[in-house]
Amino acid sequence: MADSRTFGDLYKTKDLTEDALAAAVAAYVADLAPGPREIAPGITLDIAAAVAASAWATGVLGREEATEPHKRAAVRTAMLLAQAE
Repeated sequence: MADSRTFGDLYKTKDLTEDALAAAVAAYVADLAPGPREIAPGITLDIAAAVAASAWATGVLGREEATEPHKRAAVRTAMLLAQAE
């Protein structure tokens, strides 16, 4: 059976820390380049793909008037909903 854990599950079990998540969100908002990023030791995610999979996050990041806190919240939500591999 395939592992169906999300990054949210990794966060709940403390495999993904708040500091690592916040740093990854900030780095992505500063540079929206696609491709895998190391979120924590041994944990990678293509944040751009996670954002693209979320219509809400894509919409927030596409709005010129979106504030930085809104952008960070959208990216964070998309990341936490993404499937962990």
